[in-house]
Amino acid sequence: MIILGCNGFTGAAEAFGRLFGAVGIDKHYILGHDAGAALMVDGKLVAAVEEERLNREKKTSDFPVNAVRWCLDHAGVQFSDIDLIAIPWNLSAEVFDPMLADLVSTPMDVKEKFGRLDRLGQLVTGVFNRETVLADFAARTGFTPDPDKVVFVPHHLGHAMTGWYMAGMRDTAFLISDGRAEVFSSMMGEIRDGKIRVFQESTIGGNDSLALLYASITRFLGFVPNNDEYKVMGLSGFAAPPSPNPLLEHFVELRENGRYALCRPHDLENSRCFDPLLEQHFGPLQDTVEYKAGLAAAAQEMITAVTSHQVRALEAKTDLKHLVLEGGLAMNCVNNTLLLEGSQFEDMAVSFGASDTGVVLGAAVYAWATHPDNAEQVKSTPSITPYLGPEYDDATMLKTLQEYGDRVAWSRLSDDEVIDQVAKLLTEKVVIGYYEGRLEHGPRALGHRSILANPKFSDIKDVINIRIKHREPFRPFAPIVLESDASKIFDMGRKTSSPHMTFVFPVRPEFQDVIPGASHVDGTSRVQTITDRDTPRLAALLRRFTALTDVPCLINTSFNVAGEPIVCAPADALNCFLGTEIDYLVLGNYLVTKVDASK
Repeated sequence: MIILGCNGFTGAAEAFGRLFGAVGIDKHYILGHDAGAALMVDGKLVAAVEEERLNREKKTSDFPVNAVRWCLDHAGVQFSDIDLIAIPWNLSAEVFDPMLADLVSTPMDVKEKFGRLDRLGQLVTGVFNRETVLADFAARTGFTPDPDKVVFVPHHLGHAMTGWYMAGMRDTAFLISDGRAEVFSSMMGEIRDGKIRVFQESTIGGNDSLALLYASITRFLGFVPNNDEYKVMGLSGFAAPPSPNPLLEHFVELRENGRYALCRPHDLENSRCFDPLLEQHFGPLQDTVEYKAGLAAAAQEMITAVTSHQVRALEAKTDLKHLVLEGGLAMNCVNNTLLLEGSQFEDMAVSFGASDTGVVLGAAVYAWATHPDNAEQVKSTPSITPYLGPEYDDATMLKTLQEYGDRVAWSRLSDDEVIDQVAKLLTEKVVIGYYEGRLEHGPRALGHRSILANPKFSDIKDVINIRIKHREPFRPFAPIVLESDASKIFDMGRKTSSPHMTFVFPVRPEFQDVIPGASHVDGTSRVQTITDRDTPRLAALLRRFTALTDVPCLINTSFNVAGEPIVCAPADALNCFLGTEIDYLVLGNYLVTKVDASK
């Protein structure tokens, strides 16, 4: 069975901007962001890519026409071969009826109420109803899908199935939490034998979204909501939360069954609705690290307190020992570690596709796992890899290099020579763009489209942040470490591996001075563990580098600059290399340097 997952809508950005003012700092706050496509063939994910990597528009919500075409071309599949198309949204009448009823019952001026009803109606009829979605697919691809072969998957169940599949399809409890999808923002339940059971008494509506409150704080601090929350997470390490914490005292109330409620509902037409309360309890915004870090630390403590409350309720409802955490809030890796260590679950998994980048995978998995013809396949163990995107052969890389021939010089090396020469280069204070194999899926660079550096230099963070990434100086960098060495360098707690950079661990005291460039101000690191099985050449490079330096890690950050997607094609890598102060580029087996234009 061949299943195409597809997320993204033509006109969504225009409609949200025109109807709800989702422009400027709020430009990413729309449905369908992180558009992309995925292809599943007989229970195996064979291809997936975010549309932004191909159209070069960060967090695009456009229909993923390039991603769809690439997935089909990669697998040698025609549209007529597809058995099911999975859309990770279920925007049906059953979903919109409660939204309309909620709006009708909300106390407000009659004229304002009719205006909001009209704007919601325009959004539904113009972008998100099923007929419009199918027409959009036909218009952008030239293929008209059979409506009976299109599965509209509830968004949070798509998230749950992403986590279940990536955790090896074992029976698992799940907690999903994100901004808002359909009418919910969070839900919990179980997956047994591929069948989902939602604990309905514990679901959280969109009006009480914890992730949207965190986004409101992100916006208040001057960052881009639904995009820059990781900056708030990073800032939180510079301060302790206030005691008592106003966010826990005045903004959120914990209730039975793991439920909670905010002090006021989110107003989707007033993105600044929490600003007056934030100013009341934290004072007017000050453009200082001290002020921003204090509020960020309060937000982090709030996230942990509320999600721990949910996990405790989930523990009481299930006898399963494994937990999957997915949704945008699961990208808060500081919180993930605290949740696991404070729970009774034996292990917790957060996938490389925990955010909306991965929900397109989960939609395809949902359509496959719930189809009666696939009952036996669901019992097997999947092959799991984040390296699902485009790969470019040696000839394409050479052709691209020749097109930039007046600006770069290069030599072609064997794999062994790449390992040896790059390891030697990294013994110095240099920054290397590292590009190999298939593009990784998700928001984290996992070693195929990465920037590498030596973490022994305490100022290497400033070099990368200011001279290369063009971003805030407080931002930390993550280390890659051999899985076999991880527990020697980091206090891994219950985890034995962290292959997707979704957990944070304390650096052991004896290594704090060894890897200062990969240690945050609070002495922690967002670790990626690697193995010879998953990334053989990168693992060999790290092993050689460690033999030369006695430094057991390398800094790994995404190969891009602020505001741009991670590089995909060789030309993207060369443009980033030439537009920054990256010292060397490894492009497949080519070691690339810049030509001095002054000579």
